Amino acid sequence: MNPALPPVDPEHRAWMGLALKAARLTSVSADVPIGAVVIGPDGEVLGMGWNQREELGDPTAHAEVQAIRAAAARLGAWRLEGCTLVVTLEPCAMCAGASVLARIPRVVFGAWDEKAGASGSVFDVLRERRLNHWTDVVPGVREDECAALLRDFFAARRSGSGAL
Repeated sequence: MNPALPPVDPEHRAWMGLALKAARLTSVSADVPIGAVVIGPDGEVLGMGWNQREELGDPTAHAEVQAIRAAAARLGAWRLEGCTLVVTLEPCAMCAGASVLARIPRVVFGAWDEKAGASGSVFDVLRERRLNHWTDVVPGVREDECAALLRDFFAARRSGSGAL
């Protein structure tokens, strides 16, 4: 799913670099390399997360949820108004729902998830008008890099040289 996209904001590109760094932190576990950061209204990193489902044995330990939890703890508030969630892969239904519940007004993501994406591909939870909060979505930021990280991970798993 690669519709014509407007030019990428340099700030979004830089933030995606932080999410990519977070994704690489999964290299010591068998977790899929997905990373996320929550950026405050002033551009400060408030929370960072990476997939830790395998590491923690927690099905909700997705990168986005980890970053949202960290940002909320840092702010001492569950409302992350004015913040931006930046993630290497299109959020799933759970993560899109978590960002809606946290009142995050903008989600920036890299690669599309054609099987489980809930931010415009399979579902569009972030812009569902029947919900109480809507989110601006900026897709495709550093998409090739984000997709390559996932392709390489799954290729290594299939060949037996990667984490299982």
